[in-house]
Order: sequence, then structure tokens, then C-alpha cells
Amino acid sequence: MQKAFGVLPNLPAVIANSPKLVNSLVGLFGQVHSPGLSEAENQIVLLTDAVANSSTYAVAFHTALALQQGISSEETAAIREGRVPTNERFAALSTLAKTLIEKRGHLSDQELDSFITAGFTKEQVLEVIAIVAASTITNYAGSIADPPLEDPFRQYAWRGFPQRTETTAAA
Repeated sequence: MQKAFGVLPNLPAVIANSPKLVNSLVGLFGQVHSPGLSEAENQIVLLTDAVANSSTYAVAFHTALALQQGISSEETAAIREGRVPTNERFAALSTLAKTLIEKRGHLSDQELDSFITAGFTKEQVLEVIAIVAASTITNYAGSIADPPLEDPFRQYAWRGFPQRTETTAAA
């Protein structure tokens, strides 16, 4: 990471303070970034998870990585705004990832079929589960530790969705 950005990102540095956490993540992230889904597809899942988990650090970080992987700013903006990307594969990945988080892994047959119909396999559903597991750990660690964003990621800072007030909820 230091080679890619010229700086060691703050969140991995915080995670390194817990040997149990860092050792757990090293193996899991090694598998997440191994052959299977493309790195761009991984970033779609990781960015979606960051938004679904309201992890401001991870949203900025994965926006930068997604753009580096050639994902358009329109697609990253859609995810950051809670919308589905327009690319069919990205839409299927984003929808599956968000649904896994929101429904705690309890997918309907229709939700699984929609993912498969978009050109994925049942094995790739399991890959997405691994990505969601890894990103949930880092999203939670980031939310608790609240590390500052490094210079390369500040332009992608995300403040989350506007909070609903009783006035907006009643409207």
C-alpha cells in the first residue's frame, strides 16, 4: 500500500496494533485479492460495503482504489449516493453486497437468481461473502478508530447520507 500511495494508510496502521486482528485479516485479504473476481469487481463490493456500513474512511479509500481500477466516477458516485451502478455486473455485485449486509446473509432465491442471471456463479456468491466479511471487519475498525484521511484520499471524503430528522421522516 505504501508503494501504491506513497504513504501507509492510517487504517491498516491502526489495525496493526492488534496482532489478532491483523493476522486474521492478512489471510482473508490475501484470498479476497487472489484470482477470482477482477480487482475492479472487488472494489465495487468493497465500496458498496463501506457505504452500507457508513464507514467514512473506507468510502474515501475505496473510491480512490475503484477509480484507479478504471471504474468511472459516475459508477462510484452512484454507489456513494446509495444508488445502483449502471453497469450490469457492477449493479449485480453492489446489490448482492448491500443485501448481504442488510439481511445478514439471508438471501431469497430471487436475490440469488438475479446475481446468477447477471453472469456470475454460485461460487462467486461465496467470494462476495468473503469480501463482505473482510470489509466489515475493516469498516468497523475504521468507524471505531476514526483515523484521519491521508492526502491522496481527502478529495474523496464522504460524510455519509443526510440524517433523517423527525420533520423529514414525517414528510
